[in-house]
Amino acid sequence: MIKIDDIDVKGKKILLRVDLNSPIEEGKIVLNPRIRRHSETIRELSERGAMVIILAHQGRKGKNDFTNLEQHSKLVQELTGKKIKFVDDVTGEKAKNAIKEMKEGEIVMLDNVRMLDDENSENPYEAEIVKGLSPLADCFVLDAFSIAHRKQASIVGFTRGIPCYFGPVISREMDAIDKIRHAEKVTFFFGGAKVDDSINILHEWLGKGHVKKALLGGADAILFLYAQGKNIGKSYEFLKEHDLLQFVEQAKEMMEKFGDRIVLPVDAGMNINGKRIECDVENISDGEIFDIGEKTIKLFGDILMDSHTIVFNGPAGVYEVEGFEKGTFSILKSIADSEAFSLLGGGHTITAIDKSGLERGKFSYISLAGKALIGSLSGKEMVAVREILGNQESFKNK
Repeated sequence: MIKIDDIDVKGKKILLRVDLNSPIEEGKIVLNPRIRRHSETIRELSERGAMVIILAHQGRKGKNDFTNLEQHSKLVQELTGKKIKFVDDVTGEKAKNAIKEMKEGEIVMLDNVRMLDDENSENPYEAEIVKGLSPLADCFVLDAFSIAHRKQASIVGFTRGIPCYFGPVISREMDAIDKIRHAEKVTFFFGGAKVDDSINILHEWLGKGHVKKALLGGADAILFLYAQGKNIGKSYEFLKEHDLLQFVEQAKEMMEKFGDRIVLPVDAGMNINGKRIECDVENISDGEIFDIGEKTIKLFGDILMDSHTIVFNGPAGVYEVEGFEKGTFSILKSIADSEAFSLLGGGHTITAIDKSGLERGKFSYISLAGKALIGSLSGKEMVAVREILGNQESFKNK
């Protein structure tokens, strides 16, 4: 894997594909951790004398969050302390002229690549963006693992024509995942609401015998408790409403086959009329399961403290509601206090860490990849990684 960090970039024009996609609130782009990390890459390349051409997307056509990247360019300018020239064009003369006129250290951000009709074409190597920009660039750099599972023109299209490299953000992500993959035994904590993601990862890792323990919180815990015949109170409506009952048989089969490694909560923090009531899972009769209970916190904490490698994916409960943050914050603290290598993912993870008061630096790696991380841990191939590795091999032989 050849990284752009190892290449002399001075005087080179670099097509840098990043992931600046962000929620929009009241018409404004929300500054997120991905934008912060990619801004570090942009600043570093500029300071090394590269001419940086930023390629990125925002939303999808037809959706409310589909917009141009002008606001993104202002955020990146603020974060990098470098002038960012925004061009409201991607492959036309305006974009090409801006690239041709660049000098060492300058940065240009082109507009939303998803404005191009053939960004999702069946043949990304012949797309407009590839034909238009390849002749103007010295190399292509992919710096976002979060989009590495997509076979889109701005992500894989350049791999057949110009040298391609991995940026520091995707490199750190891949290094962290490799450490997990090469670990003998991994302790997983699954929470949040995306049960299908958890089940896919469990199938992959339990089947290969690489799981020390799989601790379940959130919707996973509710589903598996129900599959074990436990009364889950009003949480049954949650399973029904979110179409999670379809996974009951899979949960039963997994418990029958791997029950010695799947650890379910022994008690829960029940939401009964807005108040937290601790209740053993054998005695649930009313309310909704909003968190793991005190006994489970102790049980899970002991397992985590005795682990060498940990993957955390999603909160233990509804931590956003006061009184039900205890499980999530306690699990995070156990991971932070352990000596294990830890990889944390999931949409709410960074928010939960910040709300808990724990320092992000207490964890080995906090993923920005979202679905790509889940896919990778589930055994799915990251098409862009494969394409770039193939590109590097072909240029090595030239």
